Amino acid sequence: MGVPIKIAKGIHLVSAFWTMALAVLIFADVMGRQLFGAPVPGTKEILQNSVVSIAFLQLPLAIYSGSMLRTSVFADAVPPFFRKILRTIASLLGIAVFVALVWSTSDSFADAYRIGEYEGEGALRVPTWPVRGAVLVMSAFVAISYLQMIVLDWQGKLINELEAPGTIAPGQTD
Repeated sequence: MGVPIKIAKGIHLVSAFWTMALAVLIFADVMGRQLFGAPVPGTKEILQNSVVSIAFLQLPLAIYSGSMLRTSVFADAVPPFFRKILRTIASLLGIAVFVALVWSTSDSFADAYRIGEYEGEGALRVPTWPVRGAVLVMSAFVAISYLQMIVLDWQGKLINELEAPGTIAPGQTD
């Protein structure tokens, strides 16, 4: 298994633990409201920023495992070579989208970091630069992941191309 895939799995694990921590936070917030009439301060701001980060943290592994959403209407109707062409076009479109995200978020990340932008008032103020940074870094990683999948696809290192076209064959490296 290649290094980028190991990194994607590690990042995905972080997002899974983060999700569990949010579940505990939500439980504590609800119980605090019900039992003590006092919610956990800042829960809304933490959740609001965490959901975006968690979603972007899960993208690279979704690409490497072939779990990105796709429709099989066209893919099932054409021969394998044309399916590969469709996967390549889809990956190139994915690269374009995430490179555009990198380009469009880099200035807002730099500004948020520079001025110390935050969200929330009162008890808890959550800085926005970590979320903007996660979107920026993960968008770059996703674009690289799509590029790597194109290369692996054309090298014939993907398996199960009808069910999960992004699945990398065991023992294959990048």
